[in-house]
Amino acid sequence: MSDQEEKSPFTEHLGELRDRLIHAFIAVGLGFVAAYFFKEQLFDILTAPLVTAMAKSGNATLIFTGLPEAFFTYLKVALLAGIILATPVLFYEFWMFISPGLYRDEKKYMLPIIILSLIFFIAGASFGYFIVFPYGFEFFLGFTTETIQAMPSMKEYLSFASKMLLAFGFVFELPLVLTFLARMGIVTPAFLKKNRKYALLLFFVGAAIITPPDVVTQIMMAMPLILLYEIGILGAKIFGKKSKLDDENNDEEEQEEEIHEFDEDSETDDIDSKL
Repeated sequence: MSDQEEKSPFTEHLGELRDRLIHAFIAVGLGFVAAYFFKEQLFDILTAPLVTAMAKSGNATLIFTGLPEAFFTYLKVALLAGIILATPVLFYEFWMFISPGLYRDEKKYMLPIIILSLIFFIAGASFGYFIVFPYGFEFFLGFTTETIQAMPSMKEYLSFASKMLLAFGFVFELPLVLTFLARMGIVTPAFLKKNRKYALLLFFVGAAIITPPDVVTQIMMAMPLILLYEIGILGAKIFGKKSKLDDENNDEEEQEEEIHEFDEDSETDDIDSKL
């Protein structure tokens, strides 16, 4: 009887997970169908930075080398757009699944973290699309000559652009990661400040790996990371787990304030008694 009682919550969780996943897949499917009617416009928006850079060289066309390449590229674009459209439903289903197992304090922090992570991700992807893409594409197209022409394919560009946008989106989650590590007690604001110079070195090395190989785009990638690192230090100060030393210092300050107040009260009592 006890085994059945132990198994029943597990099977209930599996059933709920199945229902949540079905709802999520339905939302993505509906978003995919809605986005497929605008697949050409969505792909034009995605390729706008490349087309603008290619127009300066006199050739603003993309190609496809296989017969089904354009069709499958449009399918992938519609699928990505469908996932984006279904994001509110996906977050809702995720929240409804994990919220019953969270404590009140955890619920209080989880929802703001999810919203902030989404905001930072959108900011990172937007930064890559509007700032880095134009300069990076101009650099790559700078190798074009009279005998050498750039002819990017639809499939290659979609793969490249999606990877870059995801990379920039995840990179901009740095402040939340640092704040979470500080909240768990893994790092401290003092540790982050002390190792700031090593973090700056890692930022420039990472920017050189992620971005196109020119100095301008590397700096444009590294500078936001430096700012995000400082925001992470601020978040660690505000929301980080306090160390025992900080608690002891706070206790000492409270004791000193109590002693000071007691001395003032005793002095006033002595004056009153004399009077």
